[in-house]
Amino acid sequence: MSDNAAIILVVVAVVVVVAVVGLLLVRTRSHERRAREAQELRSQAAAQSVDVEVAQREAASHEAVAEQAREQAEIAEARAAEARQGLAQAEAQREDTVREADRLDPSV
Repeated sequence: MSDNAAIILVVVAVVVVVAVVGLLLVRTRSHERRAREAQELRSQAAAQSVDVEVAQREAASHEAVAEQAREQAEIAEARAAEARQGLAQAEAQREDTVREADRLDPSV
């Protein structure tokens, strides 16, 4: 092998080694950057978890208020039904009284 061929082979080998080292550095930096970004996202998620907990408590509180309102509405509806039934009975008694009066004195 001639000196020129040996020099070319050494230069090619050096270029290949430099290219491989460069590629490894790029991959390492890319991996480090992605790891940093992932850590930042995890930090953001941790900060947001407080907001999520607050929102969960608020939703639970509103749900409890809504449940109380539903229960009160059921009670009010039951009372209204009782009042309607009482009204119907009072009207029926009045009609009975008017019929009895008409039976006793139909001239009115």
